[in-house]
Parts: sequence; C-alpha cells; structure tokens
Amino acid sequence: MSAAKIRSGAVGGGLVRFTAYATLVLGTAIMVFPLLWMICVSLLTPDKAQAATVSGDLTKLVPADPQWSNFGAALSQMGSVRWKGFLDALANSVVITTIVVAATVLSSSLVGFAMARMRFRGREPLFLLMLATMMLPGQVTMIPLFLLFRGLGWVDTILPLVVPAFFANAFFVFMYRQFISQVPEALVEAAKVDGWSWLGIWWHVILPLCRPVTAICAVFTFIYVWNDFMGPLIYLHSDEQATLAVALNSFRNQYGGVNKVNLLMAASLVTMVPCILLFLAAQRQFIEGLGKGAVKG
Repeated sequence: MSAAKIRSGAVGGGLVRFTAYATLVLGTAIMVFPLLWMICVSLLTPDKAQAATVSGDLTKLVPADPQWSNFGAALSQMGSVRWKGFLDALANSVVITTIVVAATVLSSSLVGFAMARMRFRGREPLFLLMLATMMLPGQVTMIPLFLLFRGLGWVDTILPLVVPAFFANAFFVFMYRQFISQVPEALVEAAKVDGWSWLGIWWHVILPLCRPVTAICAVFTFIYVWNDFMGPLIYLHSDEQATLAVALNSFRNQYGGVNKVNLLMAASLVTMVPCILLFLAAQRQFIEGLGKGAVKG
C-alpha cells in the first residue's frame, strides 16, 4: 500500500470522526439548551426574567446575581390559594408513582416469563393480541375507562391510577419476554429439579437476572407517571389528592405571566429533580438493558 493511500485513509478516517463528534456536540447542545434556559431564568429577578423572555436576548439570561430564594418562593406560593402545599402534592406523587412502578415491574415480568417459558394453547395469538393493544391511542380508551371507574365508585381516589398497573404493560411484557427467552433452558430445568414451582422460578431465578430490563421498566414508568397530568386531572377532583403535575399546572395558571416566569421555572426544576436522580442511579443498568433487553430473541 502506497504512502498516498495511507494518508488518504487517515484523512478520511479523521474526517469521519470529526463529523461524528461535531454531530454529537451539536445534538447535545440542542438537547441541553432548554434545561440551561430554565436554570438561568429561575435564578433571575422578575424584571430581568421578563426582559430575557420577551426580548429573546441570550446575553440577558446570564444571572449576574443569582436569586436562589426563587426556589423557596416558588414552593411556598405553590401551596397558596388553592393547594394545601407542595409537600402534600409531593407525597401524593411519590405514593402513586411508587405503587405503579412496583406493580408494573412485577406484573410485566410475570406475564413476560409466562409468555417466554410456559407452553399453553393459544400462547402466540394471545401475545400478538396483547401487542396489538399498543396501537390503540389513549384517547380512544379514555372515556370507557372513566365510565368504568365511575361505575365502580373509584373517582377521586388513586385506584384508577394504580390498579391498571397490576395488569401489566404490553411494551414491557414484550421486553421481558425477549430478555427471558435468552436465559438458558438448562437453568430453568435445574430450578424445577430443585423443586421450585413456576412462581418460585420467576421470583428466585428469572427476576434477579432481569435487572437491565427492570431498570428500563422502572425508569420509563417512573418518568411517565411522575409527569402524568391527564390521569390525575381526570380522576382526582379534590385538592387534597392533587399530584405535582396538577399543582404545577395550577401554579402556571396563577403565575403564568412573564412577570412570574422565574418562579414558574424554579418550580418546574424542582419537580424534575427526582427523574434526573433516578436516571443517574439506574444509568448503568438502563444502558445495559437497551443493548440486551429488546434486541435479541
């Protein structure tokens, strides 16, 4: 191979790497900019936040004198007028999210294990029918579900928000099925020889092996339920039952003007913190699951 071809290949490889890195940096900047904008605006005074928001001048977003008191003021004012307080809304969100995440992980893994390992008549058509439910938009089932829960007397309780999680999620069932299908059959047979029932095999053998998929299931479910606005708005009518998403929307309606945008951004950042912390805690398992859980099978 001549020296010219070697240099040409090196230049081509360097150009490809530069293009890839430049694309990654540009994409990262685009994704991070809204978060940086929220942080900067939350630290500005009301007048400066109004000027920066209306004018669109990015130079005005830099807080020369950060107003850290905006966070305390936002949380205290979120509890005024209509809502009992930020801590009450936070407690409601934590309870609902914890129950839904635990129920979704347990039910989806159990159904996925049954679909992957148990042999019964109609298994494949039932699995396809379950996947077909993913094509139904939520707006189609919203009214029938509301009528059902109202008939059961569950409106203004957390039951409509948590009970459906005990019946598994089709997308996560698919991920668990694909992952469990990779587990060697000899491992399951050895557990049967040791006297484990199907339920014991699922709990003691399969579920510990599914940590990557469980991390994905938990993170996705947590973010969806934590930020869910429509469900609590429909089913939770009393102020005491309000979640953070509903309380934040009330705060936006009350202080949605540009003169209070700094407090709105501060309150929004506080509600984002649990999602960020959860992702950082489960990042390793989350990324591993993306590479294993739904690719092979």
